[in-house]
Amino acid sequence: MRAKELITNNVPVLKPEDTGQTALNWMDMLKVSHLPVVKEEEYLGLISDKIIYDLNLTEETLEKQVLQLHSPHIHEDKHIFEAASVMYNLGLTVLPVLNQANGYVGTITITDIWKGVASLLSLNEPGGIIILNIPEHSFSLTEISKIIESNDIKVLSLVTHKPAGSEMLNITLKLDKLDLSGVIQTFERYSYKVASVFMDDSLLHDLYEDRLEQFLRYLNI
Repeated sequence: MRAKELITNNVPVLKPEDTGQTALNWMDMLKVSHLPVVKEEEYLGLISDKIIYDLNLTEETLEKQVLQLHSPHIHEDKHIFEAASVMYNLGLTVLPVLNQANGYVGTITITDIWKGVASLLSLNEPGGIIILNIPEHSFSLTEISKIIESNDIKVLSLVTHKPAGSEMLNITLKLDKLDLSGVIQTFERYSYKVASVFMDDSLLHDLYEDRLEQFLRYLNI
């Protein structure tokens, strides 16, 4: 998913002759803290509510500060993860998008990023979630996929996370079925640590009931 696919039509551009108060009014309406300043198709920079308040620009036109504005942006062919990284690292609520000729194309908002990531990771698709906790050196995508697919289940998305200072990986798997009982048991047979499971409560209850019955039968032997 590329930046140009995330552009929203809801964010207006400010003109150099607009006042700081005009910018603040739009920011308040849109619940953002930044807006692009554009002259025709030329992106001049990003104005923030902090700059307006700090420099007391509410009654001044933006053109007086255009040369001092930072101009963070992303090109339209860049991946959504790059856009998310820029917004996160710079603390932006909107991110201007430029074409290869550096002409202004549009703007991405934080909401657009979250919607894009949700779509990319199939978060809106029905299914359950399993989180595995495994040593980094033991991670094998091939083996994990085989275990899942042996239970007639497909992987919709997979995300890895390594906590700072840890040698363990947290593997979050979004799968296409709600009943994950079989794949949980298979993971455990292969000595995988299932850290968390998110699926239909009644199905999870049935899984635990089945385990309890097996344990009680073991005690009676």
